[in-house]
Amino acid sequence: MCNIGNLLLAIGLFFEQALLIRVAVIWMVPGVLVWVVYVVPTWGMLLTGRFTFGQFFGVISSTLAHLGGFSVGAVVLRGVRVDSQAWFYALLWYFVVQLVSRLTTPAALNVNMSHNIQAGWEGSFSSYLKFWLVLSFLVGICLWLLGSLLRMLWPTESSAVKVPVSSSP
Repeated sequence: MCNIGNLLLAIGLFFEQALLIRVAVIWMVPGVLVWVVYVVPTWGMLLTGRFTFGQFFGVISSTLAHLGGFSVGAVVLRGVRVDSQAWFYALLWYFVVQLVSRLTTPAALNVNMSHNIQAGWEGSFSSYLKFWLVLSFLVGICLWLLGSLLRMLWPTESSAVKVPVSSSP
């Protein structure tokens, strides 16, 4: 989701499509959070010097992709603003990426959790379908909350609160 999100942002910027930019940036927020949880702890290997060049470039490229993409996206989002439907399009994007991931990636990699129950949750779900339905529902709620928050920060003209200007007598 994160790597394709940067591509979506680039396409949105190139073709000046606000919708694509909004969807990409909405998905970059949870991407940065996941990156902080899973990649930032690996920086310790850089400090100790115990790493391969592949690991080093993996950490550097992941850092640039997540922080760089999010930084560019946040700056651009200030200009294109966020409308009330952005979260819904981000949810549609989730379903598209889930389907593409399921059709094009090996099940062993479980890219975007498109094949199997996330490790550690097997005891809570009796089937992948139940896991996926709950995950999709939670993703929808989170996207709606995130879209609402971003819309409060950068509303479009039509969704901004309009204060009437009184004329002086």
